[in-house]
Amino acid sequence: MWKIIQPSSIHFGIGAARDYDYPSSSLIITSKGAISRGWIDYLKPKNFSIFDEVEPNPSIEIAENIISQFKNENFSSIIGLGGGSSLDVAKFVAFKMRKKKIMLPTTFGSGSEVTRISVLNVDGKKTSFHNDKILADVAVVDPAFIEDTPMEIIKNSAIDACAQCSEAYDSKLSNHYTKFLCNTAFDILEYAILNDKFEKLALGSLLTGLGFGNSSTTLGHALSYDYSNEGIMHGHALSFTTLVAHKFNNSIFYKRFESIVKKLNFEKISLDLDLNLASELILEDKKHLDNNPVPITKNEIINLLKEINLNH
Repeated sequence: MWKIIQPSSIHFGIGAARDYDYPSSSLIITSKGAISRGWIDYLKPKNFSIFDEVEPNPSIEIAENIISQFKNENFSSIIGLGGGSSLDVAKFVAFKMRKKKIMLPTTFGSGSEVTRISVLNVDGKKTSFHNDKILADVAVVDPAFIEDTPMEIIKNSAIDACAQCSEAYDSKLSNHYTKFLCNTAFDILEYAILNDKFEKLALGSLLTGLGFGNSSTTLGHALSYDYSNEGIMHGHALSFTTLVAHKFNNSIFYKRFESIVKKLNFEKISLDLDLNLASELILEDKKHLDNNPVPITKNEIINLLKEINLNH
């Protein structure tokens, strides 16, 4: 049996974020610079409060601090504005506070605006929370935000989306619907990256979120978190961990993913953590590994980590 969930309302297109009629008395959760970049002026929200201190790879403590700071305020809704970090915090806070969730991505890679997942650091480890009630009520996806985005953010977002849709296509949880979405998303993302048509990333990322959000990511993501815990950006880590995972899984996307990684030209990465300990931590990530198309052992994980480190 398949179960497909998505926000009840999805708005897509240039100007979508500008034209949406936001409820009054909302709390906007975003990162520093949202005001100076003109994002708030673009949205024109009415009678709002703002929390603009979300950092990359946010901790669960930041979400708890927001809840404590605003627990006595009577907000109609919570608006998440920014990259995946801001959206993940906003969704988690709104879930805990039982508020309407409106998500607006300004980078296009995480697909968080349409998933039931929130990724937060707990005790220094990236932890994914899965719950149908985390899902946004409204997603507003406006490709206009890609303008003036630094290339490093575009690269990390783009490879994140590529990793998510290609891993999810191979997942044990995939079905005809999610495979169609993930394959279509990869086609769009591949074209956008190889031809520098970055305005196309927004649609590719949206379809990725709808695909993997109803399936799962797999081995590449399980391998990536140890690197992210050492400060390597999530997309940057995935460019190497998903590549070796696709090779291990004999994925149909391996060669195409490899071409994209070469195009984006990320710096090599290596892990400082002892590989034996790293492999044990990775094996605990059942949410990703149980859905990987090929079973994997501790020694095989160590060999994949060695392959990444040897290429450093």
